[in-house]
Amino acid sequence: MSDNEQITVFIVDDDEAIRDSLTMLIESVGLVAETYDSAQAYLESFDASRPGCLILDVRMKGMSGLSLQDELNKKPLRPPIIIITGHGDVQMAVRAVKAGASEFLEKPFNEQQLLDSIHIAIEQDAEQRGKASKLAEIQARVDRLTEREKEVMELIVTGMLNKNIAAELNISQSTVEAHRAKVMDKMEARTLSDLMRMIISLRP
Repeated sequence: MSDNEQITVFIVDDDEAIRDSLTMLIESVGLVAETYDSAQAYLESFDASRPGCLILDVRMKGMSGLSLQDELNKKPLRPPIIIITGHGDVQMAVRAVKAGASEFLEKPFNEQQLLDSIHIAIEQDAEQRGKASKLAEIQARVDRLTEREKEVMELIVTGMLNKNIAAELNISQSTVEAHRAKVMDKMEARTLSDLMRMIISLRP
């Protein structure tokens, strides 16, 4: 396994004692921990290709944990976040969860509860990486299409008949049929339903 494939629990907290205790806990169950003393330090070294999860303190000097969460949410792929704080309140919890936090824990937290949350977050990360990999594969197939094949495909997935596509694009029906066959082949779609599911999955 390469470094990029190694599952890592990233810890962002400006309290050195908390970082050390979390590292010991995480390493005690055979996981790898990597610590940062500020949100900015983590953001500067962020690498979307590295799997794992993020344990994030809310209140820190400089950029807050919630602000870092907002920044990570702008990225197409980011680790699930477990928010921790010693000053938690309902509004913070609601904001964090609405912004996609996997869990919200108040200090002092139960160690087993945190470990359970970490394992759940790692499973979530693996799932979203699997989806991202599948979408990238579908996009790569789309990129192999010619511009005309893309035009034909966009009309195919609307349910338009070949003769209507021919009229729309001002080409012969036999040409549409040829393009359609190429689209199905390059997209590795066995049926129209397969093709439609692929294209829908790429749309926001």
